[in-house]
Amino acid sequence: MVKLRLKRCGKKQPLYRIVAIDVRSRREGRDLRKVGFYDPIKNQTYLNIPGILYFLEKGAQPTETVYDILKKAGVFTELNLNQTKANL
Repeated sequence: MVKLRLKRCGKKQPLYRIVAIDVRSRREGRDLRKVGFYDPIKNQTYLNIPGILYFLEKGAQPTETVYDILKKAGVFTELNLNQTKANL
């Protein structure tokens, strides 16, 4: 099973990458793909929307924090639009 989770990359300040990673891997383990970036200090996010949508459509589960970040960015509305277009 694949999850979308945060992977810490900052040494003294918290900086995170949003990655698609196998559930059995540890937090700092090898990721399948980097799909975003999150800086909680500056409150900046960069999201690779097509990459995120690809993994969500394949059944990847976001963690709670990543879910909140994606919800604020409106990714789930795009996911619903893509699913309705596919059903037509």
